[in-house]
Amino acid sequence: MSSQPEQQSGGVRARFSTLPTRLATAILYAGAFVGVMWWGNPFAIATVCAVLGGGAVDEFVRIARRADVVGRDLLAVAATVAAPFVVAAEGLGVFPVVFAGVLVAVTVRHVIHRRFSINNAAITVFGIVYIGFSMSHLVLIRALPDGLTLALALLVSVWANDVFAYLAGSAFGRHKMAPRISPNKTWEGFAAGTLASIGVWVGAGFLMDLSHTIPVLAGIGFVLAVVGVGGDLFESRIKREAGVKDSGTALPGHGGFLDRIDSLLAVSVVGYYLLAAAGAS
Repeated sequence: MSSQPEQQSGGVRARFSTLPTRLATAILYAGAFVGVMWWGNPFAIATVCAVLGGGAVDEFVRIARRADVVGRDLLAVAATVAAPFVVAAEGLGVFPVVFAGVLVAVTVRHVIHRRFSINNAAITVFGIVYIGFSMSHLVLIRALPDGLTLALALLVSVWANDVFAYLAGSAFGRHKMAPRISPNKTWEGFAAGTLASIGVWVGAGFLMDLSHTIPVLAGIGFVLAVVGVGGDLFESRIKREAGVKDSGTALPGHGGFLDRIDSLLAVSVVGYYLLAAAGAS
């Protein structure tokens, strides 16, 4: 019989064995984001958001409707893909018009499609808001004053939080954070990820000529770290309810699109309004 330390050691080795694949996928994913953010073209940023968001909402609808399949939800995918382009062209103010159109389309589909239940309609609408609306905020963050620095700081802080939480949790995590939702998530990993996020934002303040003070940037880093973990746990709860381990298989080492952007969705929305409230608008 294996001892508890030996079992934990085996789990650590198993998780670290996937690290090269995770890193390779993350580098490609990060390179695309950094490239379009540096270029600054809002429609290029919208394209990356649309690809990731379209894939993520397709996965979300599939796992949310696990017992009530009505086929691929092209409305959810189309609206989610269109959302960042609409925001890039017209700003967030036009989104209520888009949302009104979505509600009309969902209502009509509910009336004419025998198997499109009210639960399916709710999943469609929520998926569009949860993913399409949230991802669109990255376009808005890049358009802020100091948008390049703020957008890169936000992205890097999310990735640093994820990487350091994973490494610390795998290496010496002992205290489970939410064992019934995400068994591998630990308070040690949370602490390491939060410190990494704060460090990224404080570092951005030292290296770049930002108008925010260091304490404000540290506070932003802390809040976004907590929000990012909340976004991760929210998606984990969805998967737990659906009885699936990953949202998909599109991204080697990371699962699906939604697995990769779950934290980013929450951080993008909260980050935009937090930065605006802190004087970035």
